[in-house]
Amino acid sequence: MKKNIKLNMSRRIRRTPYTNKVEQCGVSDFTVVNHMLLPKGYKNSIEEDYWHLRSHVQIWDVSCQRQVQVSGPDAFKLVQKITPRSIKDMKIGKCFYIPIIDENAGMINDPVLLKLDEDMFWISIADSDILLWAKGIALGSNFNVKIIEPDVYPLAIQGPKAESLMTSIFGEEIKKIRFFNFKIFNFLGTKQIIARSGYSKQDGFEIYLKGFEMGEKLWDVIFNAGKEYNISPGCPNLIDRVEAGLLSYGNDFTKENNPFECNLEKYCNGNSIHDFIGKDALRKIHSEGIKQKIKGIIFDGDPCKPTGKALPVFVNKNVKIGQVTSGVYSPRLKKNVGLSMILKDYWDEGQKLQVETSDGNMRNGIVTSLPFSE
Repeated sequence: MKKNIKLNMSRRIRRTPYTNKVEQCGVSDFTVVNHMLLPKGYKNSIEEDYWHLRSHVQIWDVSCQRQVQVSGPDAFKLVQKITPRSIKDMKIGKCFYIPIIDENAGMINDPVLLKLDEDMFWISIADSDILLWAKGIALGSNFNVKIIEPDVYPLAIQGPKAESLMTSIFGEEIKKIRFFNFKIFNFLGTKQIIARSGYSKQDGFEIYLKGFEMGEKLWDVIFNAGKEYNISPGCPNLIDRVEAGLLSYGNDFTKENNPFECNLEKYCNGNSIHDFIGKDALRKIHSEGIKQKIKGIIFDGDPCKPTGKALPVFVNKNVKIGQVTSGVYSPRLKKNVGLSMILKDYWDEGQKLQVETSDGNMRNGIVTSLPFSE
């Protein structure tokens, strides 16, 4: 019989400005991202949470999306050095999704980049230490920059009622924010960045709260105003994420994978004129082609429960062609769905396959495109 396993909440695992509120709301599970707590569940099941997210509005503590602030005369040069995506025409107030690769073109992060000023950027990172990476590059390249982790703690408001809720608090100007853009708003006498973005398929916003001490005040203002819109505490929902084809660094890909394997071709022009780390390696991969790629998989059988272990994928029941890295049952599609890195000879849509689930059973399935169709 398995014992209940607990996470030791030492000071090396950082609480957030919202952790007290999250605990009061009945959080049931945490994970750790960037050395900081990320809520993973509340009282509702993952399916109940999914349906609520699609119909109403949720408040998410995503402070683990740490910011790497790059400022100074060479800020542009440094940021451009670490990504194959050109930021030459990026305007102030824009958000860019950028792959960050190493010297071998291996993915080491897939953050969102915010341009605050001509000489200041925030890199809103996934779960890997880009702060030290950026500092090392700056030192080695003798760039005139300052790199810090600012006192910033994102809070996400996600769901179809997010705009109405945010408008009730911050005014009609909220409606003017276009997807992957941000504006500055007043909150209790402070200036705060609000972006139209979020780690879900639904509409929503992320408030990049500056100031730890403001966290509980912000939570209370939003949660109280949100009661009219049936607000609920929530967290990134696995069903919603998989259906949307949103990738998770460390789960669906690692530094062993290159951007082309991760469907990020549009951010990695093989003929990019700017210099960046890993450029020669990326050009070689582009020229020679890739051997595997992330695809969608639909497979049958009883509802598949989320698992922390990858599920092997086969053809003819004995030839392994990949593995489901994130899989779950979709109550809307009434099918099991998953993200999987599939070998080239088998990645065509409609390819028949078998998924070995954690119970040892083989489930029949097929390869499909991403995101999963409505």
